[in-house]
Amino acid sequence: MDFTKKNTIVPHFLAILSFYLLVVAYFSPLVFEGKMMFQTDILQWEGSAKELLDHREGTGEEALWTNRMFGGMPAYLIHLDPKGDITNTLLKVFTLGLPHPISALFFGMTAMYLLLLGFRVRPLVAVLGAWAFAFNTFNFLSLEAGHNAKIWAVCLIPLLLTGVHLAFHGKKLLGIALTALAVLLQLKFNHLQITYYTLILVIGYGIAQLLVFFREKRLPEFAKITAFLLAAAILGGLGNLARLSSVLEYGAYSIRGESNLPQAGQNTSGLDREYAFNWSNGKLESFTLLIPNYFGGASQQPLPEDSKSEQALRAQGADPAQINQFIQNAPTYWGDQPFTGGPIYGGVILVFFFVLGLFFAPAPYRNVFLTLTLLSLMLSWGKNLAWFNFTLFDYLPGYNKFRAVSMALGITLFLVPLLGALGLENLLQKPQTPQTKKGFFMAVGITVGLIVLAVVIAFGLNFQGANVAGYPDWLLNALKADRQRLLLSDAYRSLFFIGGAALLIALIRYKTLPSRWALLGVGLLILIDVWTVNRRYLNEESFTEDPSAQHFAPSPADRKILQDSGYFRVLNIQNPFNEARTSYYFNSIGGYHGAKMSRYQDLIERVLTPEMNEFIKKAQEGNFDYEAIPVLNMLNTRYILAGRAENAVFTNPEANGPAWFPERIVPVGSNEEEIKKLAELQTKTEATVTPADGENVPAAGSGILTLESRGPDQLSYTAKVDKAGLAVFSEIYYPKGWKAFVNGTETDIHRVNYLLRGIVLPEGEVDVAMVFQPDRYYQTRTLSTIFQYAVVLLLLAGGYLETKNRFQA
Repeated sequence: MDFTKKNTIVPHFLAILSFYLLVVAYFSPLVFEGKMMFQTDILQWEGSAKELLDHREGTGEEALWTNRMFGGMPAYLIHLDPKGDITNTLLKVFTLGLPHPISALFFGMTAMYLLLLGFRVRPLVAVLGAWAFAFNTFNFLSLEAGHNAKIWAVCLIPLLLTGVHLAFHGKKLLGIALTALAVLLQLKFNHLQITYYTLILVIGYGIAQLLVFFREKRLPEFAKITAFLLAAAILGGLGNLARLSSVLEYGAYSIRGESNLPQAGQNTSGLDREYAFNWSNGKLESFTLLIPNYFGGASQQPLPEDSKSEQALRAQGADPAQINQFIQNAPTYWGDQPFTGGPIYGGVILVFFFVLGLFFAPAPYRNVFLTLTLLSLMLSWGKNLAWFNFTLFDYLPGYNKFRAVSMALGITLFLVPLLGALGLENLLQKPQTPQTKKGFFMAVGITVGLIVLAVVIAFGLNFQGANVAGYPDWLLNALKADRQRLLLSDAYRSLFFIGGAALLIALIRYKTLPSRWALLGVGLLILIDVWTVNRRYLNEESFTEDPSAQHFAPSPADRKILQDSGYFRVLNIQNPFNEARTSYYFNSIGGYHGAKMSRYQDLIERVLTPEMNEFIKKAQEGNFDYEAIPVLNMLNTRYILAGRAENAVFTNPEANGPAWFPERIVPVGSNEEEIKKLAELQTKTEATVTPADGENVPAAGSGILTLESRGPDQLSYTAKVDKAGLAVFSEIYYPKGWKAFVNGTETDIHRVNYLLRGIVLPEGEVDVAMVFQPDRYYQTRTLSTIFQYAVVLLLLAGGYLETKNRFQA
């Protein structure tokens, strides 16, 4: 394609313009009215990152540790923006200033468009594929939930495959440059699970290319290109060296690393299998790619007017307000997952085109993209295909670090429009022959047949699901009827869109309608399809003036605790380990994070939860036994929060404070022994220590410790030590970065009480300072910036050479 001619530039300009306008139109409340999306996970993130953001605003420095979550943890996976990093600037340029996170959709469409052009798909067909890729429900449900990093990681997949594809098809420098850029940007968002799936996809595509080069006896060329692509990927990775090295270092100490308390029958490293596969897509849920409401849509969504459930509730004389509450939040979903925000759907027309691709796409692409699509579906089934996925979980390197395997459907919804666009393009290029006519009508028949088969299978099931336990039969039967109605309504809807698209393609084939207008008609059908399904879940009600201000508005309970300017932690007994609102204002015992420190998770499961439950049980009987929560006390839990009212705040007079001298040191020989001992330890007077081989057990000391100053990554104390010995600090132990200085001299930090810090202090007046200075991060931060600029230079060189070659041509 000659980009030097006006008539070839215009289609690309119009394509990019359409991407921009679609994003602006759908998210107009955000763009024009200054509203924001109510994203639950982003609100959780704001709570967890508040201390870090305040520190950056106040000092201009990046804090790498936060005390607000789970007693304290590294900030690498919460908020990390290294000094000198240019990736945010690059993204602003590439997305034409669109606001985050909707800019990801624009970027994804543009990247998909470039990928399809690289596969020699005409611009208008490439636009259709790009629209469908960005406007699938996987992306929009992720936006609604606040999974912004996941959306960006997915939307960068087409750019990466563009680079790889171009490198293998005669545009080596540009392909290598785009590969380096895609790796740089995808790793920036630190969603390693999507990156893992992307790697599988690229390896699959690489194998397909290997077979082609092998048949053409060009293996040395293949090896050369592969080496350059690997170098490009390494360069992109080195642009994230500070991020990656810190995260990988922390991974060994997180719940995704090796277990501290291995149990028989459980993995010794990585996530617990049950936890990892909790969100596994049902096999039959794959039919939502054809019929969005096949399993009822979201876990809770409104029912249509005059639904059977509404009729049944009225017949039973239910209160109108109660009826409305049920109808607006009906449990329509009856699939295998614990709950869901909605179905995975990318447009039934693209599924039809995907089937066309099985008949008309070039064999190498058809075979690899079909195989990868089936693989992504199998991965998404998780525990519902246990023999396959449990084997991968146990033996595939790194795979046991990830959870929510239904996320693999993001790859499915990338491959369907990719092969679909290739299928449509190759059909349009072929002359009208009996063979092409047969292939076209077989594709129509297969797609329609799959819808009919899905409906038949569904009616062989009971439409009940697992989320309606305790419902009376009269309501359950009505709800089943409503679920059937939702399924049939969307089945008819899908048949309509397939029929419309097939008719328009047939008009092109029979030369009854110009291809431009027919394809625009198909594009309109695609947009109506995906737009209206997405509006079921992300609509006007999803936008609000300032969700943060509403969510974090200080409650009377917050204001009461905020009067205390001291140093302490707060336990919110309302879902403590799955909420970060408390972290917005206070150092929290709980928090919200998918990669908390493994020792803290052990503490939650083995000690904190039983201790907390016993305390609540006694408190409900009027006995506030603060002495019976010694582990919460050692974590300096001064306040227990049981609600938002002022009288829901309970002051714990037994909290140990920031630091103290135990009277007795208890040596232990293993993690298991230590955590069992901790459950019965008198933490004010006793401390456990696991001495290393040949190391003496520290002596007990005595004296007074006073916290003088504090910050997210620094603490300073003064001590009057009457007897030299071990002091315990109510801070979480992490060996990769925390350094202690006693009277200016660096000294060892011991792990005590399973996860706290201990320092041996000399007799006399002592100054103690602790700072978080992870060597690996500071050693690699400048290098990361240098490699980022190298990627930009490579991209400019690739773009210049491609432009020069086109002008010369």
